[in-house]
Amino acid sequence: MSASGGSRAIIAALAANAGIALAKFVGFAITGSSSMLAEGVHSVADTANQGLLLFGRRRASRAATPEHPFGYGRDRFFYSFVVALLLFTLGSAFAIYEGVHKLAAPEELENPLVAIVILLVAVALEGYSFRTAVHESRGLKGGATWWGFIRQSVNPELPVVLLEDTGALVGLVFALAGVGLTMATGDPVWDAIGTVAIGVLLGVIAVILIVETKSLLIGEGARAPLRATISSSLVGGPVERVIHLRTQYLGPEELLVAAKIAVPASLPTGDVAAAIDAAEARLREAVPEARLVYLEPDLDRTGSDDGLDPALDPRS
Repeated sequence: MSASGGSRAIIAALAANAGIALAKFVGFAITGSSSMLAEGVHSVADTANQGLLLFGRRRASRAATPEHPFGYGRDRFFYSFVVALLLFTLGSAFAIYEGVHKLAAPEELENPLVAIVILLVAVALEGYSFRTAVHESRGLKGGATWWGFIRQSVNPELPVVLLEDTGALVGLVFALAGVGLTMATGDPVWDAIGTVAIGVLLGVIAVILIVETKSLLIGEGARAPLRATISSSLVGGPVERVIHLRTQYLGPEELLVAAKIAVPASLPTGDVAAAIDAAEARLREAVPEARLVYLEPDLDRTGSDDGLDPALDPRS
């Protein structure tokens, strides 16, 4: 699954969330709605998150150094992980705290119609951001489901923006429901319940993001279909088969490939070098994100042809 793309979605989300945050805080100042306050803090967190994602992309583009010979591609994974933590602490924890506080001491809303109008405007802006993220992600998603895309994508920013925007839209529905029910019943407890619901929603999304970005941060390899493509591209000419293969993403567009390949015992040294060069060229053509390739020639001693590293083979 390709890892490129995402800047447009991040910028759209940044612009939308900055405007929405300002509008929500104005709405809170006028109405005193805890749902509006929770949503305002949520939008501030989202705005900061988009800034961190853009900062992470910039940091990841730095050239490799002797201290970091494989470059800084994982900075994008790191800052996406920070975003997930911020969404949990600034978004979820604050909303739940505010909601519980208002449940214990409900406060009447003033001018709730203002809150409704602001929330509807926020829905429109978040909808634009969500539509942009969906458009940017569709080409990368391929035939996978949206949930599968979020679970499998090595581009950390697009799943973050998609989940953030989804959470923002659902959270706005909760806020509208809380304010609307408060207007209909005259009981401000509904506004507090809406606030708690927003906090729980953000907590669930944050946990999903933490789990997924942690997997990328500690090192995630290519999935089975891509490993099969890598193995098949390496085989050809004197290369008889792939004895074992290991991969790891050093960044969304940087895949490290290390493989032991079987060549005939009688092959001269010069021909072995030429076979390795040809195999590497075939691999880079088939898998452009394979930026770092290390191939070790060896003799075929097993007769097995599964391309697995023996350490990863459940049969060994």
